[in-house]
Amino acid sequence: MAEDTENQDVAETPAEESEVSETPNGESPTDEASTEAAEVAPDDTPAEAEGEPQAAEEKKKRKRVPRALRRKRTKPVRERPAQRKPITRTPKPVSERHARQERRGVVVSSAMDKTIVVKVDTIKAHSRYKKVVRRSTKFHAHDPQNQANVGDIVLIVETRPYSKTKNWRLAQVVEAAK
Repeated sequence: MAEDTENQDVAETPAEESEVSETPNGESPTDEASTEAAEVAPDDTPAEAEGEPQAAEEKKKRKRVPRALRRKRTKPVRERPAQRKPITRTPKPVSERHARQERRGVVVSSAMDKTIVVKVDTIKAHSRYKKVVRRSTKFHAHDPQNQANVGDIVLIVETRPYSKTKNWRLAQVVEAAK
């Protein structure tokens, strides 16, 4: 008999659970918990949560308006003079004829007629590393009397273009080759 009472208790327990688990609406308890949580969540959160939907509504993307139709800002009105000033041209600055570049170099070729090739060495300190950098460039110079020879140290002056490559002319032979 003791076994029968135990069986009856066991049989009644699942029935009670089923009655408790079902609600009159036919919803499960998890559904109730989720709806209650949903109802409780907005109340528990601070006022910032309520402000978020409003901020989204306020920050609607405005439609792009063409430049011609945009709001124009007024410019300050400046005083107009009674008379307009006449346009006057300033005189051109007078430049000296001798303000041309001069270079000193060594003649490396005089094989062409009335033309010499002068090698000019430039020595500079590097802007960042301060190392002394030596560079050389070759210039074609006009030598009308063919007076310069290979190895001469000469002074050349910038001048009008004599040809495609000649923009320099021989000013003087500083030191003749030995």
